[in-house]
Amino acid sequence: MARPRQHAPEALHAQVMAACDTWLQAHPAHTLSLRALAREVGCAPSTLLKLYGSFGNLLQHVNIETLARLRGAIEPLLGDLAPEVRLKALARAYWQFARQDAYRWQLLFDYPLAQEGELDQRQNEMIEGLFLRVEVTLKEFQPALDDLEARRLSRTLWGSVHGLVQLGLNERLGHWQDEPLEVDELLDQLLVTILAGLQHAPGMA
Repeated sequence: MARPRQHAPEALHAQVMAACDTWLQAHPAHTLSLRALAREVGCAPSTLLKLYGSFGNLLQHVNIETLARLRGAIEPLLGDLAPEVRLKALARAYWQFARQDAYRWQLLFDYPLAQEGELDQRQNEMIEGLFLRVEVTLKEFQPALDDLEARRLSRTLWGSVHGLVQLGLNERLGHWQDEPLEVDELLDQLLVTILAGLQHAPGMA
């Protein structure tokens, strides 16, 4: 039997991430296996276990890459837009990202995030960075918000955005006059409603 090809860790990691990307473009994460990945990159499964420690850690690296891609999708929207326009753009970008890369996006929520160590720190920093962009924009829209209020509202708002995106992907948003309700329109309505309430909330007018 031929011996598996030898790989430098950095090169092997890049190959594994590329193989995962190709797989997740067409298949959900639960169909992916360590053995299948090893076959794709031309090494033994034990080599991947030595590199990552576990299949779970390997998937966490995929999640980190997904978060980096999501950050890349929203960074261009953080320029000189009015805060309400920026929030709508962020919500729509989130929806477009999830729709275009549904299996990769779903992995973020179907598979538990890391709980400790470097992977946990890297994931938390990236997630907090995404929330911070929403917090800053909310405070720009309504300067009367204090830090805790902005933190809470950013989670409340984005939890609602996420729910609409999830229902949209699963085609569970229902219909009106035989036409499916559009996620983009519902996101706009959500933000208009929340921002109107924020603008006229007692003590913040």
